[in-house]
Amino acid sequence: MERIQDDGMEHAADPDLARDAQRGDEAAFTSLLRPLLEPAYRLAAGMLQDRQLAEDAVQEAAVKAWRKINQLREGSEMRPWFLGIVANECRTTRRARWWSVLKIDAEQHGNEAPDDEALRGIDLRNALKRLPAEQRLVVVLYFYLDLRLEEIAAIAGASYAAVRGRLYRGIRELRADFPITEAQV
Repeated sequence: MERIQDDGMEHAADPDLARDAQRGDEAAFTSLLRPLLEPAYRLAAGMLQDRQLAEDAVQEAAVKAWRKINQLREGSEMRPWFLGIVANECRTTRRARWWSVLKIDAEQHGNEAPDDEALRGIDLRNALKRLPAEQRLVVVLYFYLDLRLEEIAAIAGASYAAVRGRLYRGIRELRADFPITEAQV
């Protein structure tokens, strides 16, 4: 029986649901997909750094997953398969021509000055954007979704060693953007 972890809770995916979904049962597919939507959104938000684009990417990935549900092999886990589709959708979104257009986040232009925590969040998002797509995917899956390296390898379509290397290099590059300073006492 396939296990899907979501925020510390385990959900057992019924193999019969997968078969029913492959036969065209929308309710079965929805039951399989529902626990994966939150991790999928977190992945997309981490990769795209835009809430609306993340929602669109997850929605498009869900439609593609429905169309390709027959490609899910019996005994395969649904989570890595679906998150792989989400990751591919995010890559496609980032490659689109209009992605390079400067977007101004309305939340950043309020009347109040941002606090230090908000600035660190903006700095982290900018640092993530500068990472190569392969490293960003691994870093987001590891730190945002708390996935194991084996699962990340399945999602990324790479070996365990390659994923471990990408994570190491991504962390090293992120650390360069955030020098460690001593706290003022």
